[in-house]
Amino acid sequence: MPIITTDKIWMNGEFVNWDDAKCHVLTHALHYGSGVFEGIRCYHTKDGPAVFRLKEHMRRLYNSAKIYFMTTDDRLGDETRSYGVDELCDAAKETIRENRDSLIAGNKTLNGNNEEKIECYIRPIVYRGYGEIGLNPLNSCIDFAIAVWPWGAYLSGGDDGIRVKTSSFERINSNVLPPNVKATGQYINSILACIEIKKSGYQEALLLDNRGFISEGPGENLFIIKDGKILTPPEHASILKGITRDSVMIIAKDLGYDVKETDIDRGMIYLADEAFFTGTAAEVTPIREIDNYQIGKPGPITKEIHGRFFDIIRGKVPKYMEWLDFV
Repeated sequence: MPIITTDKIWMNGEFVNWDDAKCHVLTHALHYGSGVFEGIRCYHTKDGPAVFRLKEHMRRLYNSAKIYFMTTDDRLGDETRSYGVDELCDAAKETIRENRDSLIAGNKTLNGNNEEKIECYIRPIVYRGYGEIGLNPLNSCIDFAIAVWPWGAYLSGGDDGIRVKTSSFERINSNVLPPNVKATGQYINSILACIEIKKSGYQEALLLDNRGFISEGPGENLFIIKDGKILTPPEHASILKGITRDSVMIIAKDLGYDVKETDIDRGMIYLADEAFFTGTAAEVTPIREIDNYQIGKPGPITKEIHGRFFDIIRGKVPKYMEWLDFV
């Protein structure tokens, strides 16, 4: 999906013009993937724009940075430049406010109407910058950036369900790279799977773990429904423990459903009554077909969870207001 530009990007504590947000071609992260990032969404509500589970996302960003030695005590960065989780939360909201007018204009373009909405995708990234070339990153500076822009549905055709294919590429496992970390370099694994299935005419991939069980999509967690029970792969299946995944598990349990984290093989998916992906970009996206096996149009449980999720992010369910951080 083409990027709809906004006015400013937050870089190392200052706002710069969108077109001036650049890095040197010898930036360490550009060559070696030495960066960590998050994907977060801000939604329109009747009380103004609100970021969904902002603190949890920034806490995960900190944890990812810690794994790659990009933290000092409880702060992201080093002795030259560092930010705490709360400071990055404030910076994200400040970036939205700074881009208010361009976000409203961008959403009008995206949605094809004149509604004045502030909705956006938020991309904070922490990366090893210019310093040294070589596999040792520790002498390269740590840089920060936060960008926001209007972004619609990530997986097109989601209302009717998407077509999914199992990739021949295996999901990374903890003996190779930590799966529960959002590091830039690790997403080459997802990119290869995505390219493979796109060239085969499908909309999204599904990756297996190193035992042959279902892991997740390239950027989404998987849920299936069988006989009224909701199943999702566990952490040991090399998944990223998604924040939307966690939200959906809580929502489903609150709706009275039995939710279980369990190993899922391919046969279980092919015989599922319903299936859907979750993720910040994907939100809740129904799956209608996997490997040419027909799951069918979105079923009643998927529809109920989907509807509840969107009511929550729009600020319509008081019970979950703590998940919203108003701008």
